[in-house]
Amino acid sequence: MQRPLHAIIHPMQRVLIVGICGAGKSTLARELASRLGLPLIHLDKEYWQPGWKVPDEAWWHARVQELAAGDRWIMDGSYSSTLHLRLPRADTIIHLDFPRRIAMYRILKRIILGYGRTRPDLADNCPEHFDCEFLKFTWNFRRDIRPKLEALLSIQNPDLIRHCLCTPREVQQFLNVYVRREVT
Repeated sequence: MQRPLHAIIHPMQRVLIVGICGAGKSTLARELASRLGLPLIHLDKEYWQPGWKVPDEAWWHARVQELAAGDRWIMDGSYSSTLHLRLPRADTIIHLDFPRRIAMYRILKRIILGYGRTRPDLADNCPEHFDCEFLKFTWNFRRDIRPKLEALLSIQNPDLIRHCLCTPREVQQFLNVYVRREVT
């Protein structure tokens, strides 16, 4: 399978990865950063303060604007309240629109296997823990958040390349077709 022409003509320089919790946004971001040589920005790491403290909203918006101003990046995290700051700067958006069952399974697995430890894509002192509100948020994501996210993503920007990936297999196919590792 050959790489689509727009993948060659329009190389990814500012990539947003959004979608349901547990879909693998951070994992995909790490893989893309490695393959494309782009700086990696985990919005969860930027947002959460040590001890799972929520930042001041004005500070958070200013921080996202500062991060999005960079020339090259891969940024993972939905954070729909700041999408309007990131979308105009992005050249590519990847929407991981996975079914609830996959997301919930992955989150529960992540909690069990990482309980008490802080993941590298989170701020210090934000250990993995069982959080009923987070599970409820994820359970209701497709009903409550997805329509808002899709409305924001539907803003017409002819230069924005969009990819909607709905299964782990589609993510792997995307990587194989659009961002193959170059053989040297």
